[in-house]
Amino acid sequence: MEKRQRIKYLISDTLSAMLAWALLFLFRKLALEHTGFTDAAHFFNDSNLWLGLILVPAGWLSLYAIQGSYRNVLRRARLTELLDTLLASLIGVVAIFFLLLVDDHISTYRNYYASFLFLFVVHFTLTYIPRLIITSHTVRAVHARRLGFPTVMIGSGPRALQTYNDLESQETYSGNLFIGYIDPTPNQSQTSALYTIMPSLGSLEDLRSVAKQHNMEEVIIALEPDQRDLLQQILLAINSCGDIIIKITPDARDLSVGAIHQRSIFHSPFIVINNRLMPEWQYSLKRIFDIIISLLALIILSPVYLITAIIVKATSPGPVFYAQERIGYHGKPFKMHKFRSMYVDAEQAGPALSKDNDPRITPFGRFMRKVRLDEIPQFYNVLRGTMSLVGPRPERQFYIDQIVKRAPEYLLLQRIKPGITSWGQVRYGYASTVDEMVERLRYDLLYLDNMTLSTDLKILLYTVIIIIQGRGK
Repeated sequence: MEKRQRIKYLISDTLSAMLAWALLFLFRKLALEHTGFTDAAHFFNDSNLWLGLILVPAGWLSLYAIQGSYRNVLRRARLTELLDTLLASLIGVVAIFFLLLVDDHISTYRNYYASFLFLFVVHFTLTYIPRLIITSHTVRAVHARRLGFPTVMIGSGPRALQTYNDLESQETYSGNLFIGYIDPTPNQSQTSALYTIMPSLGSLEDLRSVAKQHNMEEVIIALEPDQRDLLQQILLAINSCGDIIIKITPDARDLSVGAIHQRSIFHSPFIVINNRLMPEWQYSLKRIFDIIISLLALIILSPVYLITAIIVKATSPGPVFYAQERIGYHGKPFKMHKFRSMYVDAEQAGPALSKDNDPRITPFGRFMRKVRLDEIPQFYNVLRGTMSLVGPRPERQFYIDQIVKRAPEYLLLQRIKPGITSWGQVRYGYASTVDEMVERLRYDLLYLDNMTLSTDLKILLYTVIIIIQGRGK
């Protein structure tokens, strides 16, 4: 359903952009160049018209994608659609004006203003009306209960039952399609207030498998007053399930301190936790930046790759590259690639962290680690999308299990992609013990709270300084 909806938006936006561009061409011929309809028909022979019909829509679609218009398309609100389309239209028309129209030969500057205003009004109107129709049709389908979002209730007592009844009886249906509930206090399912209403899905340990099996999109946490101390444990469990919308039933304290930000007067009040740590456009630019830098690095550093590979092969027997399974975004395992800096079979006795003067590290490997040369094959991981340039360092499951026992908040790092470099790497360096991993964790949690493109840029700059000075730990 979501894929089909996204295709509708893409087709609508493409046709709207093409028509707006063609109408601008016709407007300039008739109103600004004062040609007659006969001569105006010759505009079909203008190569700029046909080139624009290809490139201009592509530019608009790219802008919309960066803005996040094609994400969560089944949840778009009509007011949000209006504001997003207005903003995108203004940015896009300004870009077209300066890139394509500013060098035109004109008789008066009023022609510039007329072209700008015409394109803005026409493009916005042609784009917003079809979007409004598509969005309104989806909203009506949700309100009519023809469309819903798979939801799990965490809670089983009177408050969970009341929350369910409130959602089912509210004037406009919110779209929560309950697939079952999870009892935060195990072995009480038979006495649950929800037992006869929806199926029990097990305990918190089963949440991840439930999310995958049922394509869970929302979680509603409705705890009893004596269960509020379980909230952090529940949030950590949800964290590894993907981009799940989390709603928490508020108590009197939450209401009194203004923690509730209600957007609809008909819907039940919830504390909503947004798993997206940055605006959508920053996520898009972060990914674009990752791709561009990784491609440039793979091309520009190709001689370095070759020389390093030769030295690694010549100085110690074994493969040039070392691939190791790490845990990444939302707890998914992936293969991280590095230049081999240790002797072959360095972990025959089991997983072990490197430390100062580690005899398992080759002489050239010690140099590579100082200047982070062993890390550069990870640009391949960034290009594939399993890593980012900046993000918490990925660890092996063996060590994650040990860290989580002491610092459960480590799982919060799985909300974002791991990175080649990080705040923790810059401030602390490599960790040689689990104690040091836990200590380094606070810097990575700081990154989560301050995650922006400008923060990424600062971390990258400091990483370059560390590499140049050879201060890698």
